[in-house]
Amino acid sequence: MDTHDLELARSIQRREQTLGNSQARKGQRPARPPRSQVVFRFQLTLMASRVRALSKGPQNFTIKSSFVPLAYVPCVAPLSALKKTMIDDLLLETHHRGTYLLARAVTPQDCMTAVMAIVEDEKGDVLMAQLYHQDDGRTEDILAKGMVLIIKEPYFKLMSDGGYGLRVDHLSDVVFLAANDERIPGSWQEPPRQSATALAWKEKGNDHVKESSYRSAIMCYTRALGCAPTPEEMHTIRLNRSLAFLKTQEYDAALSDAEFAANSASSAKKPVEKALFRKAQALYSLERYRECCEVLKELRLEYPDNTKAKSELTRAISRLAEQTYGKYPFRQMYAEAASLQPPHLDRATYLGPVAVQPAGSRGRGLFTTRAVKAGDLLFCEKAFAHAFVDKEAGSGCDITMLIDPESGGGTMGSQSDLINMTVQKLYRNPSLLPLITDLHHGAYQPVDTAAVDGQPVVDTFLIRRIIALNCFGCPRSTLASHQHNRSPSTSLTTTTTTSALEKEKEKENVFYSCGLWPTASYINHSCASNARRSFVGDMMVARATRDLPPGAELTWWYQLPWPRQPAQSKSNKLHSHWGFACACALCADDQATSPAALAKRESLAAGLRRYVSSLGARELGNGDAVADKIKGVVDAMAATYGAPASEVPRLAVWMAVQGALVKVLKAGGPGMGPVVVRPVRMVELLLAAFAALGFVIDAGAALVVRRWGLLVDGVVDSWLLLRDACHFAAPELVPAAEGYAKTAYRMVFGEDETFDSVDSPR
Repeated sequence: MDTHDLELARSIQRREQTLGNSQARKGQRPARPPRSQVVFRFQLTLMASRVRALSKGPQNFTIKSSFVPLAYVPCVAPLSALKKTMIDDLLLETHHRGTYLLARAVTPQDCMTAVMAIVEDEKGDVLMAQLYHQDDGRTEDILAKGMVLIIKEPYFKLMSDGGYGLRVDHLSDVVFLAANDERIPGSWQEPPRQSATALAWKEKGNDHVKESSYRSAIMCYTRALGCAPTPEEMHTIRLNRSLAFLKTQEYDAALSDAEFAANSASSAKKPVEKALFRKAQALYSLERYRECCEVLKELRLEYPDNTKAKSELTRAISRLAEQTYGKYPFRQMYAEAASLQPPHLDRATYLGPVAVQPAGSRGRGLFTTRAVKAGDLLFCEKAFAHAFVDKEAGSGCDITMLIDPESGGGTMGSQSDLINMTVQKLYRNPSLLPLITDLHHGAYQPVDTAAVDGQPVVDTFLIRRIIALNCFGCPRSTLASHQHNRSPSTSLTTTTTTSALEKEKEKENVFYSCGLWPTASYINHSCASNARRSFVGDMMVARATRDLPPGAELTWWYQLPWPRQPAQSKSNKLHSHWGFACACALCADDQATSPAALAKRESLAAGLRRYVSSLGARELGNGDAVADKIKGVVDAMAATYGAPASEVPRLAVWMAVQGALVKVLKAGGPGMGPVVVRPVRMVELLLAAFAALGFVIDAGAALVVRRWGLLVDGVVDSWLLLRDACHFAAPELVPAAEGYAKTAYRMVFGEDETFDSVDSPR
């Protein structure tokens, strides 16, 4: 979320000044303070951090700011091609390409927006090292005192506090060395162990697993594999390591080890039970449900008494059914989303009649592969990564503010967490890289190397750019958000409430959730959209909002089309962030409409709002006069448009009519009988409101929608009002009106299981 508050603006200004100062010193070899001073200052900072952590109350939150450097690519050269450098050789604001630094941590780590520690080289010179995008959820220290690491192509920079340090933004640019690594200098090496056998290392790994120190266990198992294990020992070590990889969410590696263990069993024995089970677990976590089911079926056949395999097969079959048929228990999903923290649902992605195809000047887009009807499910996608912030508990959490002087902006809230989650998930599971790196990333030029020295290359700046252009803000659930904002005194259909919601959103912009849904990211923007998204936890539901032929490009809003903004302002916002200007019929009409016509529309709408707000008991008793006034405003506003509403939806007209009707209904009291506007006139006005949105409706002997118009939030309320009015004016039309209300509800909220619980907008 882009934020432009005073704090962020000041931070950007300070950073720009620091950046200017640092660039002026680029290439210099600075005079560094003595080792004792560097270590002492860091220890004071570390103590202060721990005191703050202990004294932090549940009602407080900490804003952690991080300044994004100018984008740079990760090292893609193998370590064997790099030359060793020393701290004394480093130059300020320089990426030392073609070199590496061997360093050892001499202090414990501190964690803020990065993992930080003081490191030394072989000469004893020291510097602060900042490792960004590390796994902040692990229980073990990432950079423990005494740990030896290699920093590839080190970036030496002036830090925000005026000191000097090393900054590492790419995970693959740092290599953590095992204690027995031959690249560690003799003076840094641990005393040799008496029994450095495969069996001894395996047992030590097992001990770490019991302590939930899974990364330490992986290192021990890996060292065991380097000690010439017997085939039987190798089988067991790989099997045990697969469990540790599962615990660290490294599913690619877990699958590789489990497959090795399953295939390395003696031909005289049945496949190893644990190996098959762990293989199935890895496949499930990679969302490869069909393969997972096949493995579990084999496991059940070979080991029929394995009850855990039976329950896991049932679960995998459920995911496969969701993935194949797109059938979901939405009521159950709402309960899961409400109870889980974070609301990450155990559900599968369903991709319906959609495919990514070239979209001309719009790059790529998502298109229908067959004809679909309004309300049809297009896809239901689980987030690749989802950063959740509970607004109720938001006051007790840490907030990260990323400041990017290069772009002149920044982000605050969960988007920075989403970057870390995505980088970590891709680094752990490189098989997923194409799913994300193929997304739109603007003009950023990534490296074309996928791996180096057996490790994946994940370009952090590429991921940051992809997330900036493709992530979605989201509530815990769209339905719950609607129910929270909808009250007897407000309606999402009124201009006032829309403005109020925007102001509330601005005040709460620190506490918001966001996620990355790859398929959804391919849908391009149009104010005149033909698809709609909704959320249940980390699941996004997308439905068509009108009938579409095969090969139709799907579009939806990147920013709400109401209230209409000045054309140039809206175009500038879209262009500055996404690099395009909307060319939909609504925006083209805004460009073509004269300022005088726009002013007249607003004047008429404002006059209607004042009229409705001033209605007293006497005026309310003359419903036909009220209806005539509303109808007169509709006709006058319609005259300010040049194109028919079926081509250019008249949002200003719809908002004026709908807002007036809701206020009149509230003034008239409950029940359609005593309402100030007669039901037949109410039907007339509601049909006019639908027509303003581009709906083409036949309302004679039958009620038939020939063409669905623009699906804004209040359309559900409009259909419910029409249904209620038809109870008195035309009872035979009630079933059709309710059916269309249910379809609109399905479009807005992604499902219609909960439709019966919705009330009319009174």
